[in-house]
Amino acid sequence: MPEIEPLPLASLTTLQTGAAPTRMIDAHTTAELVDALREVWADGDEWLVLGGGSNLFVGDEPFEGTVIRVLTSGIEKLPSPHEGRTRLRVQAGHNWDDLVAFTVAEGLAGVEAMSGIPGTVGAAPVQNVGAYGQEIQETLVEVEWIDEATGDVTVAAASELGLGFRTSVLKHHYGDVPQRRAVILSVTLDLAEVGDAGRKVQGAQLRRALQLEGDDPVPLAWVRDQILATRAAKGMLLNPADADTHSAGSFFQNAIVSEAFARTLPPECPRWPVTPDLDAVTVIPLERFDGYVPAPVPVQKDVKVSAAWLIEQAGIRKGFALPRSRASISTKHALALTNRGGATAEEVAELARFVQGRVQAEFGLVLQPEPVLVGVAL
Repeated sequence: MPEIEPLPLASLTTLQTGAAPTRMIDAHTTAELVDALREVWADGDEWLVLGGGSNLFVGDEPFEGTVIRVLTSGIEKLPSPHEGRTRLRVQAGHNWDDLVAFTVAEGLAGVEAMSGIPGTVGAAPVQNVGAYGQEIQETLVEVEWIDEATGDVTVAAASELGLGFRTSVLKHHYGDVPQRRAVILSVTLDLAEVGDAGRKVQGAQLRRALQLEGDDPVPLAWVRDQILATRAAKGMLLNPADADTHSAGSFFQNAIVSEAFARTLPPECPRWPVTPDLDAVTVIPLERFDGYVPAPVPVQKDVKVSAAWLIEQAGIRKGFALPRSRASISTKHALALTNRGGATAEEVAELARFVQGRVQAEFGLVLQPEPVLVGVAL
């Protein structure tokens, strides 16, 4: 189990904040990862598992515990019980975008719209990563994980993860603790075999992003190229030379609100239904039909609204920074809080609080942070 000289977390996270922790372990194999976790848990130490560091906001004070870097990698092709599909079992430390590139090269569809998302495969189910209407829960079959309470390694079906909009039972929500204290070791996906011909793009959000009008199949490689170009234009594709990419991605979640609350927002605020709006069908057995058909019961549906739109309409423009601060809103995307070079975690937090306050004052809505916060508070 290779213990190394602790590195500053600012050098290992995309937001570039955080001091060196007390202790650091590099786990290059699943066995090393399991051994490290069991040892730390047995000692009762504070611990933090670190993958790509792309969805993490770390405070300025040193983390007083052990940081375990997940550096495992590997993709295993497996048969699927479903005709025309293939399963991939992927190690938790494998780079997510490298996995997407692999699936596109193999003609396997299901994650191509998530091209360019930074981070590792093991972190993807933790917050149910997604982009342009595609989410990992659509292809996730199961995960192999190790439980802190028992130290046992088991396999859990996707249905056990409590997957929702950018959440799961494993996620550390701001101000709360995860429902399940466990670490993912591997992830298994079930993907459609489409080959070079590609497939029809169904989702409205993805079709808009790709500017598609017809229903002809499009190659997966073309979809990937278009998504990568779109993300790069928004500063959401990691580039050491571009300070707009020195961020934790989207810092605030698109808000999930009730239909009633959504109606209080300006009509031009972008919004999307969280669940499909299906026509209700009432089935009454013929032997019990008395000629009366009950009126349908109204169901309150949730709506997802654009956090980026709310931020800009609250008067915070791209590139905005507080006086004398080295943190700013990205010049390309209103949802990204960026480190322009040497910004402290407190400078980023101060900007985040300012954004939250302006949006709440203007629209009565408190935006919630998307990254996991370690040693920092908003």
